[in-house]
Amino acid sequence: MRIKIDHIARVEGHIGFVANILKNDIKKARIEVLEGARLIEGLLIGRSYDEAPIITSRICGICPTVNNITSIKAMEAALDIKPNQATQDLRKILLWAQVIQSHALHFFFLSTGDFLGIKNDLELIKKHPGLTKKAILLRDFANRLIEIIAGRAIHPLTTCVAGFRKAPNQREIDDLMKKYPEVLNAMIDLTNFFIKLDYTDFSRKTEYIALSKLNEYAIYDGDIKTTDKKLVPEEIFIKDIGEIQKPYQVVKRAEYNGEAFMVGALARLNLQYDLLNPKAKDLLSKTGMSLPNYNSIRNVLAQVIEVVHALEEIKKLMKTDFSRINLNPRVYLKPGYGVGATEAPRGTLYHAYQIDKKGIIRNANVITPTAQFLANLEEDLKVLLNGTHDEDKIKMMIRAYDPCISCATH
Repeated sequence: MRIKIDHIARVEGHIGFVANILKNDIKKARIEVLEGARLIEGLLIGRSYDEAPIITSRICGICPTVNNITSIKAMEAALDIKPNQATQDLRKILLWAQVIQSHALHFFFLSTGDFLGIKNDLELIKKHPGLTKKAILLRDFANRLIEIIAGRAIHPLTTCVAGFRKAPNQREIDDLMKKYPEVLNAMIDLTNFFIKLDYTDFSRKTEYIALSKLNEYAIYDGDIKTTDKKLVPEEIFIKDIGEIQKPYQVVKRAEYNGEAFMVGALARLNLQYDLLNPKAKDLLSKTGMSLPNYNSIRNVLAQVIEVVHALEEIKKLMKTDFSRINLNPRVYLKPGYGVGATEAPRGTLYHAYQIDKKGIIRNANVITPTAQFLANLEEDLKVLLNGTHDEDKIKMMIRAYDPCISCATH
């Protein structure tokens, strides 16, 4: 038996799926990436260190800010630069805002239809106009916050190695935060809606990997944590990720100790749920979800819980005195190698650069979340196919991962 889906709708980019089944034995279950390689890493070679954050922000239109900041962090590691706490806090706000706008797009507009039997987004909007308005309110809030801090909602202008080129306008931030109670209440309503959905009876034990930091639900920095509680510095862990280029694919697959692994919202929740902010932790308890949870379809619910946490975290970070950020910093060049890791909406993102004494990039490596979890998704699909050949269930599983093919084909 052969199952072939030429196009999976409602994901970022173009992918298909093919499976070969012989006498109930799953011989193959493969995601087919239908886009060409973009060769961003090669484009960076020979360019100045300060061009990397600008160029890599073009890897993805949904999460440009996180690539920009991760690139900046890697360059700072290469140059032994340590920005002050106010600078780090402002960057964290940008990352959490990126998580909110990306998650809201995915869990509501891309995945909700899978749970309700709705295949057309216009039908979803027509049937749930109130929830649609809440999801749009959420994304507008996050995009506007990024715009105020970074200069625009995509492809940041104000961020730079060692600090910021321009401080955010405090009056604009204060005006936006007046909407915060409405936005938080809208998200709580959305969460209660998602708690009631049926996430299908599925389970496959796998390795979960995410950033980890003492007393903080990590997104900006920390060590790399795995399911077996192993903590490894990011510059060491990146060497443990095996990138595999198969002849039929433009996307590298990633393995950890020779095995597939999972990154993203569910991975972070499994590894850090005890560090959630109060409202997010309360809503998590209402889901009745036991942790660690091995149902990858619940990645959608994990995204919902993370957005509540993100809103609470932004409110706390707003207490920072942003007049103290490193503004228009001077950078002293030297040769070096640096690794930066952050949590992108879809999982841990790594940038690594080798630069010479003039700050010219001699080597570059970017490992995106989608490239990391594709192998795990295929292993999940093999298990799913043992119980059903329903194409809608296959699509639900694929969409639950929230794959970003633009990132994967960087």
